[in-house]
Amino acid sequence: MITRHLNRTIRALALCSMVVLAASPGSGVAQDIAVDRARNEISIVMTEEPQWLNTVRATDAVSFIVLDHITEGLMSYDQQNRLTGGVAERWELTDTRATFWLRRDARWSDGKPVTAHDFVFAWQQVADPRNAAEYSFFMRAFTNGEQITQGKLDPTLLGVRALDDYTLEADLTQPTAYFLELVTFISFRPVREDFYRAQGQAYAADVQNMISNGPFTLTKWVHGAELRMEKNPHYWNRDAIHLSAINVPYITSDANARMNLYMDNKIVMATGLDSSATKTAMYNRQKMLSFSDGTVFFIEFNHRPDRLTRNLNLRRAMQAVFDAAELTYKVIGLPGNIPGVSLFPVWLDGTEKKLSEEFPPPVVEIDADKAREYLELARQELGIDEFPPLSLLLSDTPSSIKQAEYFQNVMARELGLQVILDRQIFKQRLAKMTAGDFDMVAAGWGPDYNDPMTFADLFASWNLNNRGRYVSEVYDNHVKRAQSTTNTRIRNRAFGDLAQVIHDDVVILPQYERGYIYVQDARVDGVRRRRFGGDPNYNYAFIKPES
Repeated sequence: MITRHLNRTIRALALCSMVVLAASPGSGVAQDIAVDRARNEISIVMTEEPQWLNTVRATDAVSFIVLDHITEGLMSYDQQNRLTGGVAERWELTDTRATFWLRRDARWSDGKPVTAHDFVFAWQQVADPRNAAEYSFFMRAFTNGEQITQGKLDPTLLGVRALDDYTLEADLTQPTAYFLELVTFISFRPVREDFYRAQGQAYAADVQNMISNGPFTLTKWVHGAELRMEKNPHYWNRDAIHLSAINVPYITSDANARMNLYMDNKIVMATGLDSSATKTAMYNRQKMLSFSDGTVFFIEFNHRPDRLTRNLNLRRAMQAVFDAAELTYKVIGLPGNIPGVSLFPVWLDGTEKKLSEEFPPPVVEIDADKAREYLELARQELGIDEFPPLSLLLSDTPSSIKQAEYFQNVMARELGLQVILDRQIFKQRLAKMTAGDFDMVAAGWGPDYNDPMTFADLFASWNLNNRGRYVSEVYDNHVKRAQSTTNTRIRNRAFGDLAQVIHDDVVILPQYERGYIYVQDARVDGVRRRRFGGDPNYNYAFIKPES
């Protein structure tokens, strides 16, 4: 979250004992109007400010929401969430090579053409270890990608090339069944070299430091307060884009605040409602909708050598007393959520049935007596007289705090362990996760693309999103086995083996799979809820005609 001196007065709006920042008069944003028919604009809310709008380095869900409106990759998803061409108008994929032919009418927001060179440069930047891109491991799919991400080869040697301005060719290190899905992801979006180098460290830090190739452009960004996205007149498929602008005049992580904004006709959707906000919606007879976004939440352990949580028996002790069902049904208590039993969510497809049906994940048996035996073994192995406090890193949102306090109470009651809650704002939590400054962290992972591999390689040793730095040769080999074939049965067997390793090594404690309860303005249609990419997505949204 980049802070800037605000050279104008920000009007404070008090909602549910929380201050929500709103656009000041004269800002050009329609005031307190969810749907502005005259301007063909809508207003929405975001839970946080985008952390990174640099596609090379972006990692968080909030940034993805914005980037999915202002950028586009080779492949995309249509109005029905079906895989389709984005900048690419056609493509060929073999076991060893991918070729894309780009649309000649694809343009940047300054009118210049989007070329194959822009993709080559972008992917080289993601692979370059000097940029510390946490998704650099994706570039291992290309020839020389692994050596480049390890700093052993120059990024210009990545196995991708522009045959001409509109033809992109990539050499694959192995058959990649999910490759077309993979290149929809943010890290594969184009970056124009001349503009990127001209901006230097300021690239994508502010409106004037970025250009777009997506349906919308970011025209206003008051850090910590508001954003505005306007229809991109140079977008190749602009006739399919209906809205003139999307305003984000509010940023708040408070579910009650979002619900009140919706009730006051200031935003078109309030999503992620908690129990209190849900009761408000029911009391006011609002039509409530549900959506499972595919995200799995878990407690991730720090496996680094200097952390007590490196000890397997300590982790086993916690596993044996943590009841995901109790957390989900009694503590969170919201419709749509289901208890977490694995890193692999239940909606993932297997060969003929769901993956979780073909390879049922191991079941955790809650046994406090056994847990205390594990704890004593851990104490002896660690050579300590008693356990010092352990830190649990989490966001400072009400729901995160509520879940963490449950975990804290269970560990104290059943094991006598003291867990200190390290509550941080969004930006600082990400920074501490990246630095490994935690014993445990309340984390979650949503799918980046439509394949189980998006979860499977999360705890591979080479994945920088593996925040606790879990390292297992067995785990890595199972991942490589699934990556090296397009045979669905072999791949799914590997995913089943990975689920077993995660359970046996207690890499994480699964908490729940998230289901959203939300309300949406009936005057707006075409909003896409989706598991892959930024959610919700308003690229194809439109205001219904007045009846």
